[in-house]
Amino acid sequence: MEILTNTVGRKVLMAVTGLFMLFFVIVHLLGNSTIFVGPSALNTYAEKLHSLGPLVWAFRAFMLAMLGVHVLFGVLLTLENWAANPGKYAVNRKLKANFSSETMIWTGALLFAFLVYHLLQFTLRVTPDIIPEAVAKRPGDVYAMVVGSFRHTAISLIYVGAMVVLFLHLKHGIQSFFQSLGWSNDRTLPRFETIGNVLSALFLLGYSAIPILILVGFLTR
Repeated sequence: MEILTNTVGRKVLMAVTGLFMLFFVIVHLLGNSTIFVGPSALNTYAEKLHSLGPLVWAFRAFMLAMLGVHVLFGVLLTLENWAANPGKYAVNRKLKANFSSETMIWTGALLFAFLVYHLLQFTLRVTPDIIPEAVAKRPGDVYAMVVGSFRHTAISLIYVGAMVVLFLHLKHGIQSFFQSLGWSNDRTLPRFETIGNVLSALFLLGYSAIPILILVGFLTR
């Protein structure tokens, strides 16, 4: 298929798969935010997801496919850019080069590594910080698992650091989405940059608030 070999087509696939993952980031944050309502709210949310069974796994498989396509073409495009511009990450000429745009491949790699760790911790529950009594049955006491894990300073710092990386990745990625689909020009680019900055900052604050508030003792078991 030409879309898989054409540079513009690859960028469109990057944009579309990135959009799906952005929606996931939004939905995931909304679900996680139930922790501020209390243990019952978060555990009820987890129980509801668990009750959906096959639908949840189908959604996970779909998101895994989107992630795979995004990573594959992200790497391919980066290698092509490096080959054309040795030693420098090439950025679309209509986008102003900055730290976020020039480090997309690296922030993406760090986010992928963090995702693996996150799944091992709260989905597979094999990391040593998980409280045994909280996982006696599925979905278990998710509130206790989250609070128990984030009471470890190192774990909270890992999560906050990962959210800083997410901020940097989306700061450029969101505005790049509009550019890749041909919706951006010299007049609208500043607006899309603002949208990217604001959304990325909201994700950083929203996700980071959970480990930070647990670490300082605002949220307790």
